[in-house]
Amino acid sequence: MHTPHRKLRRALGLSCGFAALSVAIAAAPSAFAQDTQVSDVIVTAQKRSENLQDVPVSVVALSGERLESIFAAGEDILALAAKAPGLYAESSNGRAAPRFYIRGLGNSDFDLAASQPVSIIQDDVVLENVVLKSSPIYDLDHVEVLRGPQGTLFGRNTTAGIVKFDTIKPSEETKARAAASYGSYNTLTFDGGVGGALVPGKVAARASLLVQHRDNWINNGFTGQKDALGGFDEKAARLQVLFTPTEALSALFNVHARDLDGTAAVFRANVLTKGSNKLNANYDRNTVYFDAGAGNPQKYKGWGTSANIGYDFGDVTLTSITAYEETHGTSRGDIDGGNLKGPGFIPFPSESTDGIKKLDQVTQELRLASDTAGPLSWQVGGFYFDSSYQIRTDPGFAPATTLEQNNKSWAVFGQASYKATDALTLTGGLRYTSDDKNMKVVSGPNPASPVSVSDEKVSWDLSAFYTVSDNVSLYGKVASGFRGPSIQGRDIAFFSPASAAKSETIMSYELGLKSELFDRRVRLNGAVFTYTLKDPQFSAVGGGSNSNRLINADKGEAYGVELDGEFIVTQNLVVTAGYSYSHTEIKDKTLAVAVCAQCTVTDPLNRSGQALVNGNPFPNAPEYTFDVTARYNVPFGADGELFAYTDWKVQGLTNFFLYQSKEFYSKGDFEGGLKLGYAKLNGAWEAALFARNITDEDNLKGAIDFNNLTAFVNEPRVIGVSLNVKM
Repeated sequence: MHTPHRKLRRALGLSCGFAALSVAIAAAPSAFAQDTQVSDVIVTAQKRSENLQDVPVSVVALSGERLESIFAAGEDILALAAKAPGLYAESSNGRAAPRFYIRGLGNSDFDLAASQPVSIIQDDVVLENVVLKSSPIYDLDHVEVLRGPQGTLFGRNTTAGIVKFDTIKPSEETKARAAASYGSYNTLTFDGGVGGALVPGKVAARASLLVQHRDNWINNGFTGQKDALGGFDEKAARLQVLFTPTEALSALFNVHARDLDGTAAVFRANVLTKGSNKLNANYDRNTVYFDAGAGNPQKYKGWGTSANIGYDFGDVTLTSITAYEETHGTSRGDIDGGNLKGPGFIPFPSESTDGIKKLDQVTQELRLASDTAGPLSWQVGGFYFDSSYQIRTDPGFAPATTLEQNNKSWAVFGQASYKATDALTLTGGLRYTSDDKNMKVVSGPNPASPVSVSDEKVSWDLSAFYTVSDNVSLYGKVASGFRGPSIQGRDIAFFSPASAAKSETIMSYELGLKSELFDRRVRLNGAVFTYTLKDPQFSAVGGGSNSNRLINADKGEAYGVELDGEFIVTQNLVVTAGYSYSHTEIKDKTLAVAVCAQCTVTDPLNRSGQALVNGNPFPNAPEYTFDVTARYNVPFGADGELFAYTDWKVQGLTNFFLYQSKEFYSKGDFEGGLKLGYAKLNGAWEAALFARNITDEDNLKGAIDFNNLTAFVNEPRVIGVSLNVKM
């Protein structure tokens, strides 16, 4: 058996091998055009615009063709899974409620009130509820993945990290872009935006639109209905108006809306055989055998608005961000994935409908930041969060239950950086947060008592950034953070009490490298990390009792490595690659959870038949991820090129639940995409043939464990044509 130290040394060895390979590629003098360099990447990981290479944070940015290719076939936000080192995402709720994981840390809770340790931020507004986290992403400038706790500047519920989306903003110059595609299953996408000056020098605007469609394509073998489910219609629009009445004052107003009408997650009964995680003969991607669920409909609508106002006083800039979000909708599903006649043995039928009757979220941030050229820079601010919503759960066999939850939180924070020498910059931050949550039964057969939880914490971080040379830097960071206490009330609809979990806290340590090598033909960044969680919040979902129970473990520990690079191999060939390794482990000798109904549990059991999960990995924590892209082009004509672009991702061992079994895990899953086309050298337009999941892999993404050996899988292969235009 490998000790943790030996495993960490193995991870470091892999990272060194990866770096050595990168250096070997970069060192080949005949492999480069002398006028080709990696471009600067600007990020706002510290709420300032900074070069990626100058930030003491493990952050990766995705933009341009990497993003456009990922979403070419109508994919939603889940398509980002394993597209950046350390980032994973999955959902048992279809397109409406994604679950994110960074460095192995996330939350597998499927309830619409679930708390997550990965925060989603879009245009500087936090999207807290899981449905808001599924907000469509379109007309994007770039995506940033911030790994590790971000509790000082971004607050509670960021113990794992942040996925940050920045859309294209209005500008004085008239600019437009559009990406359209058509492919298998009548999959149609349009993602575009246009903007420019309305009043030169004073008012600019940008309008953005997203349309995604796919026909139903999955047959229902039980009813005999062809093309019964699997499709979706997603529409979203956004208008941004920027006012700059003076040089000092700017006000950016944003209003946006979303309309989703599609299919909830498609569960497939007994597609696993006892003792194996391999899909069996019951699995047919194109057919299910549902006797309930009414086609698994999923409908959500929502809208939001924000005002980002800044005033430059000279040496200090004041920023105010006010935002409101609203959403409502439902999902219905055949949970057992079949019918009493099969496929396989299904002990009892199960369907449910869950939805948000109305969610309101209000946020307000005020921030003062220095704007001087001296060695000291700083920012201080305050933040307020207020969210309320009602969740309705209809279990199918009893009257529906409606719960109301409220969450109020406020915080004050500050951060300062000091350039101690030309080479060394020290940064420190501090945040105080107060968090309160309440839940009560509005209606339903179970008159459960109201539940209230609250806590207040101080989080902090310290970092040192050292410039070794013009293109090589090292940094070290120590950071704390916390996830506020949580309430889980879904079990009330199934005649059980609510559960609650106290705050989860984290202490994280990381060492990082940022480098641009060989005349900036290679960018290679990496980090090694370790963290300890105290009272980690987990969700004991499923089991034979079909419960969804919040629990705290005593501790959780993890360590690992992340690497990402960009390589200009030749003037015609560009390669990017990323790798992450995460070893996660639950530390609690007495923690026991309910187990599956029909699977083969490999953990020891206590006297009650529950699994003892001490030493197990965190749920949905891939042991490793690897992603790679390559773009090759050859000149064609006076101002064009023929190109080939491909992207691939691989995912290591991933356990689906807190307990371990021979069935409910994935290992070595991979997917790839390919695009072949013609493009103008000035980037004005491109036309291409594309394929997503080009090898048509059938990959397990998760399971339902309380009734039978039910699982759900990835998206099918889509082949089509695309056209991208920029003006």
